Amino acid sequence: MKLNQELFAIKLYEMEQEYAKLQSRLYRCGRENHQKIREELEKTKDEYKEQALVLKKSAQGSRSQTVAELAQAQLDYSRRMETLLQSRLGNRRPASESGLAEEQAEAVTLYAEYAIDLATQTMRYALIACLAAMDLQMDVDEQKGE
Repeated sequence: MKLNQELFAIKLYEMEQEYAKLQSRLYRCGRENHQKIREELEKTKDEYKEQALVLKKSAQGSRSQTVAELAQAQLDYSRRMETLLQSRLGNRRPASESGLAEEQAEAVTLYAEYAIDLATQTMRYALIACLAAMDLQMDVDEQKGE
């Protein structure tokens, strides 16, 4: 296996581990009470912020212009998504306004579904990038006569 294929295999393994962790947490939360859900929400927000900071530092400190631009695009996108979600959550409705609260819950549910669909599409794009890198590496290898 070529070096870039090994790197991609490692990154896919990391993604698989993260997916398993997220799936487990979501499953576990489905069996918890309201307070536990709120605690998990805060914990996950903290993890998200930490990863966003790592990405921001990557964007600022990368020697590769392409990596810096990709990291910045992801940061911009993340900020926009956060703003949209916060606009839906910002005016939480009291239980006495059940119709409005239900409408708000439905909007955030649709947001979550979209976020999952987008993550799936992003994985497909990652595969496109991996295959393109492998294709280019094979071009280089063929030119060298390997």
